[in-house]
Amino acid sequence: MKPVLYLSYDGMTDPLGQSQVIPYLQGLTRKGYQFTILSFEKKERFDKDGSYIRSLLQEAGIKWEPQIFSRNPPILAKLYDLWKMHRVVFQLQKKEHFEFIHCRSYIAADAGLKLFKKYKTPFLFDMRGFWVDERVDNGQWNLKNPLHRFFYKTYKKKEKEYFDKASHIISLTWRGAKELETGYSVPADKITVIPCCVDLDHFDYQKINQEKIAGIKELLKIKSTDKVISYLGSLGGWYLLKEMFDFFLEMKTVYPEIKFLFITQNSPASVLEAAIQCGADANDIIIQPASRAQVPAYLSLSDWSIFFIKNAYSKKASSPTKQGEIMAMGIPIICNDVGDTGKIIESSQAGIVAHTFTKQEFKNIVVQLDSLKQVSKSHIRESAFQFFDLHKGVESYLSAYKKIKE
Repeated sequence: MKPVLYLSYDGMTDPLGQSQVIPYLQGLTRKGYQFTILSFEKKERFDKDGSYIRSLLQEAGIKWEPQIFSRNPPILAKLYDLWKMHRVVFQLQKKEHFEFIHCRSYIAADAGLKLFKKYKTPFLFDMRGFWVDERVDNGQWNLKNPLHRFFYKTYKKKEKEYFDKASHIISLTWRGAKELETGYSVPADKITVIPCCVDLDHFDYQKINQEKIAGIKELLKIKSTDKVISYLGSLGGWYLLKEMFDFFLEMKTVYPEIKFLFITQNSPASVLEAAIQCGADANDIIIQPASRAQVPAYLSLSDWSIFFIKNAYSKKASSPTKQGEIMAMGIPIICNDVGDTGKIIESSQAGIVAHTFTKQEFKNIVVQLDSLKQVSKSHIRESAFQFFDLHKGVESYLSAYKKIKE
C-alpha cells in the first residue's frame, strides 16, 4: 500500500466531505493507496457525526486525524488553524513517510508547498476553483480595503507558486483547465479535469420506494395534481435566490399548481422571507431539510430542478455537485451557464440553459418546459454516467496519481 496524506481544510463531516472526498478515497484505497486524512471539522458537526464518519473510514482502511475548525476571532482563528495544519503535516510526514500529498484547495496547498520545499515530498494541487478570485468576486475581499488587498496580492503570488511547484493539478472544469493553460502558462499535460462526481448507486430514481414517496407527499401537502420544481443544497453566497423566485413566478402563470420545494439546511424563515419579498405566495413554498440518505427520495418529487449561480471570472472552474445528483435522478434542469454546466446541459439535452435573467428569457424557457417531458429519465441518467460517474472519477484520479511518480 502506497501511503498518501489527504489534506483538507474542509471537514469530512461536512456534506461535501461525505459526497466529494470519502467516496473517491474509498475507491482509491481499493487501488492500492493507504490514506491518512487530515481535515478540519466544525465542532457541532463533528460532535454529531464524527463517530459515524470514523467508523466509515475505519471500515475502508483509511486513517483520520481530525482537527477542530477555529471560528473566533476571525483572522487570528485562521492563522492558528494554518499554524496547526503545518505542524501536524510535518509530524505526520516524519511518522508515515508519505509518497505524496493530495492537497484539497489553496489552504491545504500552502502546507503541501512547505513540505515540498523541506523534504521534496511531491504534492497534487486539487484546486477546486480559483479560490483567491472567488473571495473578491463574492465580496469577502474588498480590494479597496488595504488588508484585503494585501491578502489578495499575497495569495495571487502563492497561487502562481502552487501551479509551478505542484506535480499535478486537478481542475473541476475544462473551462478552468483552459484558463490555467492560457492565463497561467500551465502545461496541458500537467492538468487533469475531474468534475464533482456522483455516487450513481445512491442517486438512482429506480430505487425509490413509491409508497414512501406517497407518504412524503402527504406529509408535505403536495397534491397529485401539483407540479414541483426543486432547489437542492445551501443558499446564499453564489446562488441567486431572487432570480430563481422570479423564474418561479413566471412558471406560476402557466402552471398555477406549481410548488417550489427547497431541499436545504438553510433556515426556513430566511427562505420564506425572500419568497415574500419577491412576491411569491408562502403557501407555494416548501422547505425540507434532508440528510444525504434522504436526498434522493425528496429529489424524486421534482418535475424539474433549478439553480442559478452568480457568474464571475472565478466561476470558470465551478462544478456544482448538485448537477450530477439531479441528473442521476433523471430530473431535467433549468440553470445558467457557469463553468461547464451549460455545455453539459445543452449537449446532453438534460434541461434548458438561461442565458440572461430577463422576464422575456424566462417566458421563453417556461413555454419549453413541457417539451422536456419528451426527454426520458433514463436518457438524463445515462448522461450523468457520461459526465459524473464516480468510478470514472476514481480512474481519473488514479491516472493523475501515477503521473506524480513518473
